[in-house]
Amino acid sequence: MTEIKKILLIIGAALLLALGGPKIGLSPHQAIVAAIFCVAIMGVLIYWELRLSFVFLGAGLMLLARAIDLENLIKFASLDVILFLIGIMILVGMLNDAGFFYWLVTRLIRIRKITGEKLFILIMLLSGILSGLMGEVASIIIISKVILDISDLTDINPVPLIMASVLATNIGSSGTLLGNPVGILIAARADLSFEDFMRNAFPATAIVFVVTLIILSLWYRKTIKKLNEKLKPISENSFFISLITIPTDLRTKISIGIFATMLITIFFHHRIEVFFGLEENSILMMTPIIFAGIALLYRRDRMRHYVEREVEWTSVLFFLFLFAMAGVIKYSGISDVIARSLILRFGNPANLLSGVLIFSSALLSAVLDNTVVVATYIPIVQSLGSLNINMNPLWWAILFGACYGGNITIIGSTANIIAMDILEKNRGVKISFYQWLKVGLVVGLITTTVAYITIIFLIH
Repeated sequence: MTEIKKILLIIGAALLLALGGPKIGLSPHQAIVAAIFCVAIMGVLIYWELRLSFVFLGAGLMLLARAIDLENLIKFASLDVILFLIGIMILVGMLNDAGFFYWLVTRLIRIRKITGEKLFILIMLLSGILSGLMGEVASIIIISKVILDISDLTDINPVPLIMASVLATNIGSSGTLLGNPVGILIAARADLSFEDFMRNAFPATAIVFVVTLIILSLWYRKTIKKLNEKLKPISENSFFISLITIPTDLRTKISIGIFATMLITIFFHHRIEVFFGLEENSILMMTPIIFAGIALLYRRDRMRHYVEREVEWTSVLFFLFLFAMAGVIKYSGISDVIARSLILRFGNPANLLSGVLIFSSALLSAVLDNTVVVATYIPIVQSLGSLNINMNPLWWAILFGACYGGNITIIGSTANIIAMDILEKNRGVKISFYQWLKVGLVVGLITTTVAYITIIFLIH
């Protein structure tokens, strides 16, 4: 698509909303606000490398259009979520710097009499578990590097293992509050605790993960068979054992202790808040910042590195302004109009609305960034709640839809893009859009359907 066509597409979509908005129930002013939001979001998607420019411009234009005042724009910027993300990034940087995650992975790979089947399952399990504990981005970077080492040693094509790992990473990221920025955002806006995620999201994620493991084990059975053949002669090889053996030192152990204590505090944050009579989720949101402070004190020699290099400031600023713009959709009443339209079209049964939200968010996340999708859907769910609709299944619907829909296409998730970059940089291998879609579409649609069924029967 040429530059002129891209610009015309953005302008055309904005004009369509501005002129056609009143016909779908928006006021003229709401239609203008929706058009500004459309320009910003489409600009982000079409010119991803310029995403900060578009969210900056979108937020500024909304202020000029008097869609919101400065005080409320700052309120909707979700600084609590932003601080949470910054704290987690610093702590993950500390652990990565100490070599903990690579040590953990290599220790597990050293299972005696390892086979292709065991290694394939292990890679998927590690991908899902680590993404739930440390976030999808950090997890996929570590697992991808391990897969490349294994492929070098066994002389097999790394593409199937990389793809399986990414699919498992996106699924695992929905299981806990820490796995994905969208989960943190939903927790903050829906007042959901870590225990709520473990009670509702984790069981559904476990079921979906087992289904995915079965699908991929059948899909990549030829790769698993070849891997099994390659591992047999080297499973007892001393060189193989020495290659993947990494000892732990005191620094690694202290880093593990800091991170583990943070996880325990987050897990029991709701009980701590009740015991001390604190505001809901206050301990949850501040825990990563407090422990990041401890980590920076402990590794003060690396303080500048952790803050400047480990915190992805481009992503942090992007999220901040994206959340602010999504808040304007709620503040201006646009989400209320959309909510009423949904009720008129589908009625108010929570299960039916959950189906609409989970499948629409999954399909949108296949072509858009899932954070953009969730940030847009949150004010709509909040507006549905004001209409006396049971919101609990709706929150999980957009979480699962965003995470699992990201598996459908090669651009559907940040983890997908990062893994493909690592593969191309280290092996010069490119995965085509169609090559990914063949397996991604099957996994994405089946897992979204399974997640919807679990919402109906397990979440009320």
